[in-house]
Amino acid sequence: MRFMSFEVIKPGLVSTIQDEGRYGFRKHGVIVSGPMDRFAHRAANLLVGNGPEAATLEMTLQGPILIAQSDMLLAICGADMGAVVDGRAAPLWQPFILYSGNELHLQYAAHGCRAYLAVYGGFKADYVLGSRSTYQRAAIGGYEGRTIRAGDVLEVEKDGLALEVVNEVERGSKFVSSMIRPDYHDNPIIRIVKGKEASTFTLNSWSRLLSQSFLVTSQSDRMGYRLSSEPKLELESGLSYEMISEAVVAGTIQVPSSGQPILLMADCQTTGGYPRIGHVITADLPLVAQVKPGGQLRFQEVTHLEAQEQLLLQAMDLKVMGAGVKSWLRGL
Repeated sequence: MRFMSFEVIKPGLVSTIQDEGRYGFRKHGVIVSGPMDRFAHRAANLLVGNGPEAATLEMTLQGPILIAQSDMLLAICGADMGAVVDGRAAPLWQPFILYSGNELHLQYAAHGCRAYLAVYGGFKADYVLGSRSTYQRAAIGGYEGRTIRAGDVLEVEKDGLALEVVNEVERGSKFVSSMIRPDYHDNPIIRIVKGKEASTFTLNSWSRLLSQSFLVTSQSDRMGYRLSSEPKLELESGLSYEMISEAVVAGTIQVPSSGQPILLMADCQTTGGYPRIGHVITADLPLVAQVKPGGQLRFQEVTHLEAQEQLLLQAMDLKVMGAGVKSWLRGL
């Protein structure tokens, strides 16, 4: 059977295939991975009629140049990388058709940090421990467990492109409303809840966490964002920054002996040995994922109930959007 595919002309800075992540193995020390910005990943998949399990191409800072080897239905969500098709602007947060021979060129992210390219059928990738997500340190999942390179051919899981869908897409009537998109900023205010060891920090340190800005340093990556600010965060007198390792997840804010926080992200380890001063709420992790090195974060405390409400609202927005998309993708 002939599968749809792209040829990679230029790979971009860091472009990897990601799906929802590798769940069920954290007890064995296997990390979850998956997209840094889950909202953009899920929205892109919904726009092309994919289920949540489909793999997208996550592109960081500088996007790739791809040539279509067949007609395909695509969507790009997340950072604005100034996508162009054969010299003409391609839409963001909206499905479009890429015809065989067309060149899709994604440039430097002018707004945001990461964009997600979804194709109807999802990207074909190595399936390891229940996931297609790339984890580069272990060289598993994705495209040979690595970032894509020039000359690679990215195949699509299944073929298909209905005339009815082509006609509807070309009318440009389907897109993600700005009302439900995350409000990406270079210097966002991020909501957090207290961590288990928050009470071991001085009261001044907790106040500083909520009042001062933290620089996202150049040492930040998919494993975690290293933050910097002065004065540093301090524990109560006599307490140690070294502790018996306990569970951590994406969003956990740990503080090592330097007093400079580390905000764990999609490729974070399963356990950590530093005190956890707070946790970013899940609904705000997409905002963090779109901050480039050199940007700044500010934190605002919310309750666990508020954190749950925000996640439910985000899930409802995606569900409503998905229901609307299904009505016109039945021809696929």
